[in-house]
Amino acid sequence: MTLIVKTEDEYEDLLGQWSDLESGLAMVLTHPDSVQEFGLRIHQYDRWLQDLLKQDTDVSLYLLFQLATKSPVGYSASHALVCAVLCDLIATDFALPRTQRDSLVRAALTMNVAMTVLQDEMASQRSRPTREQQTAINEHPDKGVALLERKGITDALWLDVVRRHHMEDRTPEALIMLPAPRRLAHILLVVDRYAAMISPRESREGQSAADSARNLIQGHAENGGAVGQALVHMVGFCPPGTFVQLEDGRVAIVTRRTKQANQPDVVVVMDPQAKLVRPPLLHATSGAGAGIASALLASAVRERVNHHLILQIGASGAVPA
Repeated sequence: MTLIVKTEDEYEDLLGQWSDLESGLAMVLTHPDSVQEFGLRIHQYDRWLQDLLKQDTDVSLYLLFQLATKSPVGYSASHALVCAVLCDLIATDFALPRTQRDSLVRAALTMNVAMTVLQDEMASQRSRPTREQQTAINEHPDKGVALLERKGITDALWLDVVRRHHMEDRTPEALIMLPAPRRLAHILLVVDRYAAMISPRESREGQSAADSARNLIQGHAENGGAVGQALVHMVGFCPPGTFVQLEDGRVAIVTRRTKQANQPDVVVVMDPQAKLVRPPLLHATSGAGAGIASALLASAVRERVNHHLILQIGASGAVPA
């Protein structure tokens, strides 16, 4: 495995690129009326996203899930970016036509453009939404479409997916048989819920990614299950960048996906007494008694870990612990 972050400077550079992408997206979504060539900017962010994913999807997922689970600050843009990346991966899994993939990902980036500021505020809010906030939530898909049209967006599928992205589609038809707007909107709805589940708020902890994936597969209609299964196929039950507890009580962080969704490559960072392991140890979760016992929230790991070192170890191919 060729590591794209051989030095700490390269790691910081890649992390900075994802952070810059998130920050740029936040500016556009927070102040859409002030942005010139809005559509071009979204297209550029989409290409930037694709370029980063192509460098190393596992490392990109690692950095994204670290960013997404650290803090509710700037939640709306972080959430949009995670959803867009997951939609890109699902589009590959479903072999969607390129035009549908583009409309889906750009809808993911802009689905909440009419409530970006409110969404950020609510991420830091401990109480339930007020009546006024709930009204804004209910109206944001239609208002988002109107805003995008004002900014010159003419892609009818993009606009239709934004309009429909909160509409529950409980049709018994197979997902592939649905018209494109309904199919893509359903994919985005499920991805939106998954990403919301794993993200922390002031009012609650985020769920672990594994719990979120299981809830989507088990708790939704046939089509929801199909999208949940695609998510698990593409990122695993425990995606790169998420923490897990092993059967022997040690704590590890997932570094790479494998062909088995429940047996990713991990690096052990804490012993059963919650003390840091120095240096961290590469571990195979496929052996008898060596598997993952449960997924952990990032907040459960209080110690600071060296993510650059973990990624180096995860790509080293050393003898597993």
